[in-house]
Amino acid sequence: MTAFLFLIVFLFTKTQALQNGGMWMLLKRSIGISAMHMAILPNGHLVTFDRTEFGRSNISLPPHMCRNGHQDCTAHSVDFEPVTRAVRPLMVLTDTWCSSGALLPNGTLLQTGGYFTGDRTIRYLSPCDNCNWLEVPNGLSVRRWYATNHALPDGRVIVVGGRGQFSYEFVPKHDNQESAYALPFLYETKDRWENNLYPFVHLSTDGNLFIFANTKSILLDYVKNKVVRTFPEMPGAIARNYPSTGSSVLLPIRLSKENDDSNLNAEVMICGGTSPNAYPLANSSNIFIPASDTCGRLVITADSPNWVIEKMPIPRIMGDMVLLPTGRDVLIINGAGKGSAGWTLGREPVLQPVIYNIGSIEEKVNPKFFIMNPSAIPRLYHSSAQLIPDGRVLVGGSNPNRLYEFSGVMYPTDLSLEAFLPPYFEAPRPKIVRIYSNDSRIGYGGKISIVFDKAAESKVTKDVMVTMIVPAFTTHSFSMSQRVLILSVDAVRNVGLLPSNRYAVDASAPASRTVAPPGYYMLFVVYGGVPSKGEWVQLI
Repeated sequence: MTAFLFLIVFLFTKTQALQNGGMWMLLKRSIGISAMHMAILPNGHLVTFDRTEFGRSNISLPPHMCRNGHQDCTAHSVDFEPVTRAVRPLMVLTDTWCSSGALLPNGTLLQTGGYFTGDRTIRYLSPCDNCNWLEVPNGLSVRRWYATNHALPDGRVIVVGGRGQFSYEFVPKHDNQESAYALPFLYETKDRWENNLYPFVHLSTDGNLFIFANTKSILLDYVKNKVVRTFPEMPGAIARNYPSTGSSVLLPIRLSKENDDSNLNAEVMICGGTSPNAYPLANSSNIFIPASDTCGRLVITADSPNWVIEKMPIPRIMGDMVLLPTGRDVLIINGAGKGSAGWTLGREPVLQPVIYNIGSIEEKVNPKFFIMNPSAIPRLYHSSAQLIPDGRVLVGGSNPNRLYEFSGVMYPTDLSLEAFLPPYFEAPRPKIVRIYSNDSRIGYGGKISIVFDKAAESKVTKDVMVTMIVPAFTTHSFSMSQRVLILSVDAVRNVGLLPSNRYAVDASAPASRTVAPPGYYMLFVVYGGVPSKGEWVQLI
């Protein structure tokens, strides 16, 4: 009887939480490390790691994997299985502090740079149950610390910037002689306190790269090493990159019904950040400047693009922006209300996520921002957030301290992992039954049919979308390579005995690698605004 009453209370609490703005679930009180970097692999596992120089972590390596001459037998990277919540320690030797990454077309996680022993290292982790890190020292042309990665249409990854590096390079390289390519824009955007690290990089629909640093942005033809466009400076005199850390997304791309991806719009949204001098004021004078409450949207494919500025309900620095599978929502989560990125420099943790309804610049949606239920755990410097295929957003990390510090400090190191369930978990969700393609491999420009069951309780009979989402690599408030495609839907038809809840949706796959780089995607059916659980597909 007691167990039954507990279940009733739990279900009631869950429903109430969702009605008031999403729900939080604690998945693991400790995964052994602080989740500074995150990536989701095509086997559904979350890979996360911090830095090898934090000191001893709270999870041991198997004896045969002990690092540093058996002096440190603790892991600084783990594999987390979201369903069973099992944690497997991984061995990483070189220092991954403030590094970057992206998934290769075969699903392998490519990871680059870091600090000291790791600043020129390339690391690989394949998506298999017993795989471990493979490290290639001196794989990068130059040292990369606080750099940004992005997956490219040709299957390679570009690595942009880093502390003291005003250049970019590719992995893998065409030949051993290929070196770094100068990018003066990164030098031009560096101020006295840098504010140009972890530049925001997005692949535009025309194949060029949008690069934003500090307050400025360009469009780069990385093949010809030529800046083809300089955009208006973002107004407001707010720095948006590390250490005045904001965040950025490329808003969902709606593909053409004519299956012609050569003339699609691309729009960028950037939120949060702070005054350019917030870091020195916090670091030297204990003055903690309020974070910015502004977001800017820019259609980077427009003939005459101009920033449209909107106000968030909560100022935020060090927040993560996660595109949700609905194709119309951006989740803004984690961060602080004052201060700066850097050791112990953030104040007033922002515990409440916000969901932004995208609409369009012309639409007068009011409100566009919706405040969600708060977490109980501050997520400050070195925290991350990652969408997983079941639609949850996994949230972890927060170590604003130089070492692991669990007591005696204002914001202790946090080793927990929790999940945020957006409001669509409250509604009956459709369920994908089968994807008609070549073993979940999809060719460019081809047709795809997805059979799905709509929830019996759902009365909606229209508004069916198919979304495809690139699994991002997330660190320091930026999800690298994050991308949402809204496929063109040709038909929706009932395929069961009438009356039936089983439907098929016929859609067109992306027509070009420029719009959709090859590799693994999470595919969702969105029915009446509510997404199914995602299924992995590979675009080849």
